[in-house]
Amino acid sequence: MWLGYNAVILAGVKVGIGAVVGAGAVVSKDVAPYAVVGGVPAKVIKMRFSPWECEHMLALAWWDWSHELLRERLRDFRELSAYAFIKKYL
Repeated sequence: MWLGYNAVILAGVKVGIGAVVGAGAVVSKDVAPYAVVGGVPAKVIKMRFSPWECEHMLALAWWDWSHELLRERLRDFRELSAYAFIKKYL
């Protein structure tokens, strides 16, 4: 998750993995994984990935990988598309 400057997340609201909350946004409803939201109240601007990619990135759970495994796969992480990365490692 990435939170922009001065973003407000109201109590009880869940922000999904990989979501982006724009600066100054007021988030009053749950935010789906990999959604980009902004505004007052915050609304979905776009999704970072396709529905298939979102589903499989969550299944891949790369954020739980060890530091060693992340280091080994860093080049692919930076250079491959989300689709290619998922196909290679899921």
